[in-house]
Amino acid sequence: MTDKILILDFGSQYTQLIARRVRELDVYCEIHPFNNFPEPDKFTKGIILSGSPCRVLDEGAPDIDIQSLEKYPILGVCYGAQLLASKHGGKVSKSQHREYGRAKLAHINAHYDLLKEIEIGSQVWMSHGDTITELPEDFQIIANTESIPVAAFKVEEKPIYGIQFHPEVTHSVDGKTLLRNFVVHICGTAQDWTADIFVENTVRELQEKLGDDKVVMGLSGGVDSSVAATLIHQAIGKNLYCIFVDNGLLRKNEFEEVLASYEGMGLNVKGVDAKAEFYEALAGLTDPEDKRKAIGRVFIEVFDKEAHQIKDVKWLGQGTIYPDVIESVSVNGPSVTIKSHHNVGGLPEKMNMKVVEPLNLLFKDEVRNVGRALEITENILGRHPFPGPGLGIRILGDITAEKVRILQEVDAIFINGLKEEGLYDEVWQAGAMLLPVQSVGVMGDERTYEQVVALRAVTSLDGMTADWVHLPYDFLANTSNRIINRVKG
Repeated sequence: MTDKILILDFGSQYTQLIARRVRELDVYCEIHPFNNFPEPDKFTKGIILSGSPCRVLDEGAPDIDIQSLEKYPILGVCYGAQLLASKHGGKVSKSQHREYGRAKLAHINAHYDLLKEIEIGSQVWMSHGDTITELPEDFQIIANTESIPVAAFKVEEKPIYGIQFHPEVTHSVDGKTLLRNFVVHICGTAQDWTADIFVENTVRELQEKLGDDKVVMGLSGGVDSSVAATLIHQAIGKNLYCIFVDNGLLRKNEFEEVLASYEGMGLNVKGVDAKAEFYEALAGLTDPEDKRKAIGRVFIEVFDKEAHQIKDVKWLGQGTIYPDVIESVSVNGPSVTIKSHHNVGGLPEKMNMKVVEPLNLLFKDEVRNVGRALEITENILGRHPFPGPGLGIRILGDITAEKVRILQEVDAIFINGLKEEGLYDEVWQAGAMLLPVQSVGVMGDERTYEQVVALRAVTSLDGMTADWVHLPYDFLANTSNRIINRVKG
């Protein structure tokens, strides 16, 4: 086991970002709901209290027994800071003006470890409607801004701190320095959460857990399933059986290319052409959620049928990553369904198998780092995220083989063009969408009435927030020209 930081989640949209920033310091951390977290143990070096959409002043606001945790260093962020102050007799009041966006630290007491190497004028990101107006007697102000008298505080004689800004977002310029000061210097946490050590420990743990048992796993060609399969393969070799299902909604030539990649990695993979079954199940469906469910149901049926041809399989391997785990545990009861899980929902129950998820502690960028430690090729590790239901949800409206053909051709031109122009790695995710409209035009001397496609490209640092990519006009002009001239329909 390694040193760890516990992050108690009060429902903030930024909680995952806190964990990501801590992990970037090569420090292991875990997120747990404020109302259901494990008892800190000998490996716990410190605790971070997250922000929240709730207000400390509200009836029924998220609450914990702070005193029971105060033998550990604590950092309260925004709501966490206000909760610390309030629980010790301080006063939290509604702000005269909502404090949201950029601010600058106007006063810093760098005598305190939390603020070492942070200069006056450092930009921070505010996001709260309440503010601390009175601190308890044994609390000391250690930073403020022009509009906020208590931007940061420390409890005297204890390593307990609170800040009313968000160090985890990139807008807080010295946020990573502040988190390093807390996690490494104040908590004394070992910086030993590295890809190489993760691989070494995980392969050993998998060998102990799986022994001579057989594992079956569905592969998608994506980063998560490929890295998970490689870890399991390193642990148990030929006892891992992989299945790659062609649902008829993959990118152009993807089925053949991915199978060839896996063969080069030494994985035992069976390719299954199930296009006809998926198209039949999707006939006439137009609602995206209905399509997701149909694709998920057929995948389970096909995968289950293939898996039962392998004798004595006891485990189902899955490429679940940490955000999947976090998002399945809601802080305030059941979350709204954003989308149904595209491939593995229901599989373990149906197949009566135990589940092995070697990546369920990792964020996406950590998965890629582990993949590099395993020497997996960049053409798999560097791939843009691709939705599990594939082109099924990039085609708006009903699905037909002809629509899939059109979108595959368009997507190939778009993606290959990004690669040719050296733009692919600057884009977090790109894809073509087939719209349920037709447009009148003239090509040559003939009137046309053809389908419309949209090209979508987004940029993201961490997959938490995204913005549209400013692709060069010349590239867009050339790409649209190629699509119109080369793709029939």
